[in-house]
Amino acid sequence: MKNFLGLLFCLTVVFSASAQDDLLAEIDSVSTQDYATPAFKGLQVVTLQSTKIPAAQEFYFVVSHRFGSVKGGISEFFGMDMATTKIGGAYGINEWLSVSASRHTLLKVYETAVKYRLANQATGAPVTVIGYNTIEINTFLEKEDYPKIEFGDRLTYISQLLVSRKISDRLSLEMVPMYIHKNLYNPDVENDDQFSLGAGGRLKLTKRLSLNMEYVYNFDKPDFYQNPLSVGLDLETGGHIFQLLFTNSQAMTEGGYVTTAAGDWGKGDFFFGFNLYRVF
Repeated sequence: MKNFLGLLFCLTVVFSASAQDDLLAEIDSVSTQDYATPAFKGLQVVTLQSTKIPAAQEFYFVVSHRFGSVKGGISEFFGMDMATTKIGGAYGINEWLSVSASRHTLLKVYETAVKYRLANQATGAPVTVIGYNTIEINTFLEKEDYPKIEFGDRLTYISQLLVSRKISDRLSLEMVPMYIHKNLYNPDVENDDQFSLGAGGRLKLTKRLSLNMEYVYNFDKPDFYQNPLSVGLDLETGGHIFQLLFTNSQAMTEGGYVTTAAGDWGKGDFFFGFNLYRVF
C-alpha cells in the first residue's frame, strides 16, 4: 500500500507541475462583492454532480475509471486488474442548460441527463441552484434470463437539486437532495423509490490543486450496502481537468453509486479511480 501511495504522490506532483492556468483563470477570479465564478472546477465534486454547467456551445469529453478494491493488494495490483469505464460527453446548449450522455461498462448502462440553472449566486442570489435529471438504461439484463422483461423495466430515473455556495475564493460547499426510482428492483432487499441527501465541498490548496470530499446518506438503502463516501484531488492541466479519487462505491451512474456502495472504509475496502474532462 505504501508503494501504491508513493506512486500516486509522484503522479500528483508531475501533473501539478505541468499544469497551466487556462480554466483556473475563470474559477479563481472573483468579484469583491460576490463570487460570480463557478463554485467548482469540474462537472462533479467527486462522484456527485457539481453546480458547474458547460458554457454555451462548450463540449466536455469525459472519461472515468473505477478500479477494483485496493483491499486485494499487490496480487490484484490494488484493484487495477478490475477496471470499469465510463465514456461520455456534456454539451452546453446555452448559458443555463446542458445535456449529457454516457456509456458505462458496469452493467452496460447507458445514461442520459439534462442539467439546468434555476438560480445563480453571481446574480445576487445567496446560492446557486441547479436541477439535474437522469435516465439510466440497463442493457446487461438478457432476454434469455428474463423472458418477460420489457424496455421500461430497464429504466431508472433520478432527480437531483444541486445547491452550492462559494464561501470564499478557497472554499465551496454543496447540498444535494436526491430522488431515485427503479422500475426493476428486488422488493425483498430494496425499495423502488429511494431518497438520499448528499453533501460535498471543495478546498483550494494551491492555484492548480484542490481537495474535494463528499458524502451521501441514503435513507432507504438495504443494510448490506454502505453510504457512499468519497475524497479526491482536482488537478488543472491546461485544457484538462483531472480528478484523482478514492471512494467506497465502484459504480459511476447516478443511481448506481448511491444505492450500491459495497466498500467499507473501516476495513480498507475502497476503490481508486479518476475522472478526466477535456474541454472543447
